[in-house]
This record gives sequence, structure tokens and C-alpha cells, in this order.
Amino acid sequence: MHCIVEKMKDSPDLSADASERARRNAHLARLEADLAYFQARLEILGEPRTANQIAQRKVFKRLHKALGEMILQVKRRAIEEKYR
Repeated sequence: MHCIVEKMKDSPDLSADASERARRNAHLARLEADLAYFQARLEILGEPRTANQIAQRKVFKRLHKALGEMILQVKRRAIEEKYR
């Protein structure tokens, strides 16, 4: 393990790649946490009974969908970069 760490220190490309992967993983984790938040809000809201709840549900569904698409994009980019 020590040998690998030393190689990463000596090679800016390897450490830059590792740093980029770490940033991407952190970004992905934040997006997934946001997605879980909106899923929970939708479950808590249940069937809307007021105009405000209907509006909230609509917004949460759109945000949920947008975050899901963003997560897919991040994962696709990660796969593409892995196989370059």
C-alpha cells in the first residue's frame, strides 16, 4: 500500500485522477442525499389535500426527477472515464 501512495505522490496524473474521483464521489453522494430528501418529503406529504400541498408535490417531483437525471449523468461520465 505504501508503494502505491508513493507512486501517486510522484505522478501528478495519478494523484489528479484520484482527486477528481474523490470530488466526483463526494458530488454524487450529495446528489444522492438530496434525492433521498425529496423522496422522504414526497412520502411525508402523501396525498395532497390543499393547493399548497399540490404545488409542493409538483415541485418535489420535478426536483426528484432532475436530481435523478443528474446522478445518471455523473455515473455515466465516471464509467466513460474509467474505460478511456
